[in-house]
Amino acid sequence: MGITNPFKDQSLSLTKRLLPWTLYALLPIVLLRLYFYPLPFPPSPETELPHSTPTTIISQSSLSASTPPSSPEKEKTYETPCDYFDGKWIRDRRGPLYNGTTCGTIKEGQNCITHGRPDSGYLYWRWKPSQCSLPRFEPQTFLQLISNKHAAFVGDSMARNQLESLLCMLSTGSTPNLVYRNGDDNKFRKWHFPSHNVSVSLYWSPFLVQGVEKSNSGPNHNELYLDHVDERWARDMDQMDVIVLSIGHWFLHPAVYYEGGSVLGCHYCPGLNHTEIGFYDVLRKALRTTLNSIIDRRGGKGYGIDVIVTTFSPAHFEGEWDKAGACSKTKPYRNGEKKLEGMDADMRRIEIEEVEDAKTKANNFGGIIRLEALDVTKLALLRPDGHPGPYMYPFPFANGHQERVQNDCVHWCLPGPIDTWNEILLEKMRKWEEHPRTEE
Repeated sequence: MGITNPFKDQSLSLTKRLLPWTLYALLPIVLLRLYFYPLPFPPSPETELPHSTPTTIISQSSLSASTPPSSPEKEKTYETPCDYFDGKWIRDRRGPLYNGTTCGTIKEGQNCITHGRPDSGYLYWRWKPSQCSLPRFEPQTFLQLISNKHAAFVGDSMARNQLESLLCMLSTGSTPNLVYRNGDDNKFRKWHFPSHNVSVSLYWSPFLVQGVEKSNSGPNHNELYLDHVDERWARDMDQMDVIVLSIGHWFLHPAVYYEGGSVLGCHYCPGLNHTEIGFYDVLRKALRTTLNSIIDRRGGKGYGIDVIVTTFSPAHFEGEWDKAGACSKTKPYRNGEKKLEGMDADMRRIEIEEVEDAKTKANNFGGIIRLEALDVTKLALLRPDGHPGPYMYPFPFANGHQERVQNDCVHWCLPGPIDTWNEILLEKMRKWEEHPRTEE
């Protein structure tokens, strides 16, 4: 018969009584620890990270040969510019900032939902750059960055498309007043935001250089004077602080080109005794003349200006332009499903190269002229679902299915993918604000 240890029994009994109270005491501490220091879960690849920390690189050239690479005293970090060209479209449940009824400046042909487009999935995508984040557009931030300034959108109907997108986004934070209107189809307009004394204007200039557009009463081809900038917008250059240029599609049309007072050649001009020279070099010459004119006029006077060139936005026609289903896709292309090549890639390359060459020339004026390319060609290529298609007109199938119907597979629905162009524009303006020009 064993001998019972009363002290051991009392100890076990005490432990049993204290254990629950100990757990109750520890639980709040654990919860507080998890609240302030949560466990790091990997982010979902389909979810955008809000305002991620800028990527940094290490400049190895700044390290002494005798200092190990890991020495923190010798390391220099530089913010890496975001490559918005490289990325993918991801789902975004938030949707756009505005819609076809809350914004009154949408061109009728791009108001897709109001015109009866039945699907809305194309509104719920966002562009996610591979190495950084693209924040949601902030209208108040944009207006603050250009307060007391004039931003001009100059170019073809894609410039207008981008401008009207921007006006809709800005209108969610402040109401603009239309203060000027002129030209057929309102091709020259100006708005004023009294809250920030901001002016935003539109100048129709499909070649940027001087040109005569084809018409029913004139020649059936365009005429371009490649060594003369279009004064319809350039004469107001001294009143502009930001210029956003957008051209491309009009260069595909039949045209005769002039330089130095004589015919240089033409593009698709049967019946005329001119040399066919295509349009690539012509686009390059027109853009070069334009950028050189800005640099010479503003730099020569010592006045700074910011210039953005929006790169070529591809069309998505599949088959005939007036046949049902010309651009009927309802989702973006996946990465690798559509390759940037051919004319779309060549147009973008020319625009990028001319911007880089212009930067070199602008450096001669001490940094008061800043130029950037708004590289949206790949973003646009991957969005065949974002065009009005047959909904450029109201309810095109109200009387049943139509075999022949006009389609717009060039411009973008508003709201739509082109809103992303202005999100990137805002980020470029933020970077400029962080590094003011010399004159400021």
